[in-house]
Amino acid sequence: MGQLTIRLLAAAILGAAIGYEREFRGKGAGVRTHMLVCVGACLFMLISKYGFGDSARFDAARVAAGVVSGIGFLGGGLIIKTKSNVITGLTTAAGLWVTAAIGLGAGSGLVGMAVIATVLMLLCLEILSLVHMKVGNRVVNIVLASEDNKAITNAIQTLGGQVDKFFLSKKDNKYQAEILLHVPKKEKTIDTVTRLSSLEGVILENLE
Repeated sequence: MGQLTIRLLAAAILGAAIGYEREFRGKGAGVRTHMLVCVGACLFMLISKYGFGDSARFDAARVAAGVVSGIGFLGGGLIIKTKSNVITGLTTAAGLWVTAAIGLGAGSGLVGMAVIATVLMLLCLEILSLVHMKVGNRVVNIVLASEDNKAITNAIQTLGGQVDKFFLSKKDNKYQAEILLHVPKKEKTIDTVTRLSSLEGVILENLE
C-alpha cells in the first residue's frame, strides 16, 4: 500500500507543478485541472495493474490506451478559434495529454521517468515561452474607422507588410477596415494601441 500511495502523491505533485505553470500564464486549465488529470491517470493505471489480481487474465495496457484516447475530450474543449481566426489552447490541450501520460507513468511504477518528463515539459513551456516573447509575431484583430476612405487606404499602406488580411465596409457615411495585423510579440499592447492611434485620419475602434 505504501508504494501505491507514493505513486499517487508523485502524480499529484507533478500534475500540480505543470498546472501551476499554466495558471501562472493565465491559461484555462490550471493547478486543479492538471492535478486531477494526473492523479486520475495514475489511479487508472494502479487499478489496471493491481485491481484485478484475483483474475486469471487482465491487461493493464488496455486501460492505458483508454486514458490516451479519453483525454482527447478534455483537450478538445480547450481549443478555441477566435473571431480573428486565431486558434488558442493547443499548448494547454497538449499539456493535458502529456500530464495524463505522466500520471500513467507514475501509476505504473516509472516514477523517475515521470519526474524527468515533468521537468522536460516545464522547461519546454517556460523556455520556449521566453523565446517566443523575444522573437516572432502575434496576430491581432483591429478595426480602423474614418469618414474618409482615402485615410483608411493610407493607413493600410502605412502598416504595409504587417497587414495579413483586411475587410472594408461602409455604414452611415463611415468607413471601417477590419484588419488582421502581425505585431512583434515583444511589443506591449499599450505600445501597439499608441502606434495605431497615431495613424493620420483614422480612429482605432477595436483591438483584440
